[in-house]
Amino acid sequence: MYEFLNAITKNRILLWKLTKNYLKQKYLGNFLGIAWAFIQPTVTIIIFWFVFQVGFKSQPVDDFPFILWLVAGMFPWFYFAEGLTQGTNSIMANDFLVKKVVFRVSLLPIVPLLSATIVHIFFIFMMYAMFIVYGYTPDLYWLQIFYYLFAISILLLGLSWLTSSVVVFFRDMGQFVAIIVQFGFWLTPIFWSITRVPEEYRWLIKLNPVEYIIEGYRNSMIYHRWFWEDMTGTLYFWTITGIIFVLGGLTFKKLRPHFADVL
Repeated sequence: MYEFLNAITKNRILLWKLTKNYLKQKYLGNFLGIAWAFIQPTVTIIIFWFVFQVGFKSQPVDDFPFILWLVAGMFPWFYFAEGLTQGTNSIMANDFLVKKVVFRVSLLPIVPLLSATIVHIFFIFMMYAMFIVYGYTPDLYWLQIFYYLFAISILLLGLSWLTSSVVVFFRDMGQFVAIIVQFGFWLTPIFWSITRVPEEYRWLIKLNPVEYIIEGYRNSMIYHRWFWEDMTGTLYFWTITGIIFVLGGLTFKKLRPHFADVL
């Protein structure tokens, strides 16, 4: 861990350049360029707002406008889905760095994660603006969002190490990740409240570590609860995240010497 953090510090300028290049290449050839990273999720939220708030006239959830309750769950999911999908492909997409350049390959999954983080921070402030427009005053609980951002980033890094190293040898891993993201969207309480699930079955939903993040965003923005008030959920999340982080790191370290040969 010390060596990894030291490598991030030493290569911070290179990481930043790779992140900027990643964003540029992703939208290369588009007239609006990097702006599409912000436009697409924004349009999605506008569509949801029109459909549910104007069309279906969805009822408030716990006395909060449905659209605010929804974005507090959707924005972190956008970040998770983007970070995991792009992180899985990070080694394959940068095979030239693996094969021809002396480079700390374990840093590559950080590049799409940093890219997704930049976009996500924009949407965090967009979420703040939406709450203010609806008449809600900023408070200290809103700052807790950045704790959950850090938490989901660590989870994503561990998952990305695991999936990006395996996909080099087992190309179908990318398809499995896409399916998991698709199913996970509906199995995670984003469009629906976990209170609708009978209490004796809620533990099954809470096995999903992303549920902790989704509920954490809502606790910060809507319900005004600190993360330590749910110590059981916090300990479970960090235990699972720690296991995934260590497993991903060890898997990456074990398979890394063979990347160049396979690619």
